[in-house]
Amino acid sequence: MKELMLGNKAIARGLYEAGVCFVSSYPGTPSTEITEEAAKFEDIYCEWAPNEKVAMEAAFGASLAGRRAFCGQKHVGLNVAADPMFTMSYTGVNAGLVIVVADDAGHHSSQNEQDSRHYAIAAKVPMLEPSDSAEALEFTKLAYELSEQFDTPVIVKMCTRVAHSQSVVELGERNVPIKPYEKNIAKYVMMPANAKKRHPIVEERTTKLIEYAETTPLNRVELGSSEIGIITSSTSYQYVKEVFGDSVSILKLGMVNPLPPELIKNFASRVQKLYVVEELDDIFEQFVKSLGLEVHGKDLLPVVDEFSQNMIAKVFNKDVNEGVQLEDNIPGRPPVMCAGCPHRGLFYTLQKNKCIVMGDIGCYTLGATAPLNAMDTTLCMGASISSAHGFNKMLGAQSEGKTVAVIGDSTFVHSGMTALADVAYNQSNTTVVILDNSITGMTGHQQNPTTGFDIKGNPAGKINLELLVKAMGIKRVAVVDPYDLKSLDEVLKQELKVSEPSVIISRRPCALLKHVKHNAPLKVNTEKCIGCKSCMKIGCPAISMVNGKAVVDSTQCTGCSLCSQLCPKGAFE
Repeated sequence: MKELMLGNKAIARGLYEAGVCFVSSYPGTPSTEITEEAAKFEDIYCEWAPNEKVAMEAAFGASLAGRRAFCGQKHVGLNVAADPMFTMSYTGVNAGLVIVVADDAGHHSSQNEQDSRHYAIAAKVPMLEPSDSAEALEFTKLAYELSEQFDTPVIVKMCTRVAHSQSVVELGERNVPIKPYEKNIAKYVMMPANAKKRHPIVEERTTKLIEYAETTPLNRVELGSSEIGIITSSTSYQYVKEVFGDSVSILKLGMVNPLPPELIKNFASRVQKLYVVEELDDIFEQFVKSLGLEVHGKDLLPVVDEFSQNMIAKVFNKDVNEGVQLEDNIPGRPPVMCAGCPHRGLFYTLQKNKCIVMGDIGCYTLGATAPLNAMDTTLCMGASISSAHGFNKMLGAQSEGKTVAVIGDSTFVHSGMTALADVAYNQSNTTVVILDNSITGMTGHQQNPTTGFDIKGNPAGKINLELLVKAMGIKRVAVVDPYDLKSLDEVLKQELKVSEPSVIISRRPCALLKHVKHNAPLKVNTEKCIGCKSCMKIGCPAISMVNGKAVVDSTQCTGCSLCSQLCPKGAFE
């Protein structure tokens, strides 16, 4: 049976067919749909973990128990999970353990575009990289076989284009291999004496994996003209095929770590001119050069951003007849907070009070955009609180009383709790605002430990933020409704005045949640409106100015009433 599938859904299908029993992940675009799709299979236990490190460790535990396990995250999530992953390379696995990391060349939804191949090289674990949905399914299944054959975690590397594009896959049956758990202190207890003995085993495994890479069908040669030979992988392979068809010779790498030196040298001997086409870093290119081969790569192609068939065609001076050229330039559509977003009132209030705002990762990062411009920095998950703490410790009275850290409820649980512990323990005069919108909003409404529901929507354990924050040593905790601008302003001013750590919980559900009931949309009384544009200061996409008067788009308006609280003439009714 065949089906048209997204790359991420194909990964999930591969998990099912490979007999995976345990899935633990943290949502992060472009990887999120893998775990969401896997959760639709009743035979697989699936969960959202508080962060990627916890997810990785839970998957290790499931593998140790003798059940095939999976952990998924985006590229920056692997930074968080790197600690257990590097040591898992030493311990090896019991049942197969596969890690998916989804890179985001082009910054579609990320704060950087790091190349995750470096992790596979540094941790000395195999990495497979599919180029379409069919390979995503097959490579996932094969990854479990390799994991158990070579006693190692295996990384499957996705990218935004492969994760979110569709192609046809062939469906198979589910097979569930189970292994018994056997206590093995020397293998699994990584105290220095044991770890020292495990390191040579990792090196021996790498040698065997290189031998495997030389002959595996994962790496294949497609012979065309001997004039040009191209080494490539993943979505870059698709672009090369679209530009050149069968007119050039291609070494398509599906196993991108470790790389096959003899296969590459043999391929190079069959072509007159050798090229490497790879997104982001020059990992293949430098390896090829280390073999003493002459090759062109980043001297022609960029080391930043994602590639496209048009870009490849331009570099090689080729025509792409299939490319669709638009006659008109499509205007940019920058992202904005949704109409009715509960974060809008908070950021308006912070901006009005001229606060220095340490931001975090979430849809609320859009508080940095015009007209609010209410954010000074965004670094990584949880960094807002830590940054504010360090900022205030250094500047003291210069920053205390006007510096605020903002962080979402899911991000707070992910990595903000330890940062708040730093504030409470070392007593910086820092005000933290937890933006509790009752969901993990940025990645598409996933549950988290503060919502009270699990990945399937069933009742689950729920963290009480107020009690948690107080238990961590924060004495001053206030809860506010961000739709109430007056109260919000009063609470913010009050907490900024005190000379001790404090937490404000800005609580209102995301406006896009299905269970949220909205008020009737507002409309503008044009006789009262004086065109002062006070309502435009909040940057609501439902409000515009037409002929000098404010106009509300009733299809977007949620009746949050922020605009009416700003209007000096009461024109919003």
